[in-house]
Amino acid sequence: MILNYETSGKSSQPAIILVHGLFGDLDNLKSISRALQDDYYVVNIELRNHGNSPWTDSMALAEMAEDIREVMQELDIESAYLLGHSLGGKVVMEFALKHPEQTRALIVADIAPVAYDARHTSILDALEALNLDTINSRQDADKQLAEHIDERGVRSFLLKNLRKEDDQWQWRMNLEGLRSCYPDLIGAPQNEGTYKGPVLFIRGGRSDYVTEKHRPDIQARFPAAESKTIAETGHWLHAEKPQVFNGIVQRFLEDIR
Repeated sequence: MILNYETSGKSSQPAIILVHGLFGDLDNLKSISRALQDDYYVVNIELRNHGNSPWTDSMALAEMAEDIREVMQELDIESAYLLGHSLGGKVVMEFALKHPEQTRALIVADIAPVAYDARHTSILDALEALNLDTINSRQDADKQLAEHIDERGVRSFLLKNLRKEDDQWQWRMNLEGLRSCYPDLIGAPQNEGTYKGPVLFIRGGRSDYVTEKHRPDIQARFPAAESKTIAETGHWLHAEKPQVFNGIVQRFLEDIR
């Protein structure tokens, strides 16, 4: 199974693979993609059950790590830098733990290598409750979602997944698959190994996804890890302060090349 992906930059440059988070798509990391494409061969992927990637009934982190490896094989990439946000961060951590020889370095945005509580069930409930047969526009869908989700930004992000085909609105993500696989998605990386290469964890100053209590788990799996905090940002740090986020990523990559 080959994921949907886009590339930018020249294939002769060092490769970096970008992986979005839950409910996301290729557009989520376009800002950092544009910032890196002059110096890197950027591969921006869509996870299974997201965007235009294949739908499946299984989403174990180990399987999604192998999805990345298959994309690398198709593009003849022997090793790459990897950057992932949230769920994408878990996937790239899994990849690095299983395939350290193919991982040049790891950048993880606002997620730790631990199991989390079920934070997204209310969102899944709201998305599944949306009656696609009764909407005529995204504005209609937004009104329905607003009954369950207060934050306009969250609704706008989720509704990017709506598309209209043959006069029928459809989701570009596999809601049924995400629901059934959700226990895997909130779990910790499955590989028991360690990755000793360069790792940067970037967290949002207002986010509780990565806190001091996660430090032992991070150091146990990634002993060379360093961290940066972007003040006054939440979980969507790369979207809230893209220039700051991009600068941190670029400086880290420059320092280790």
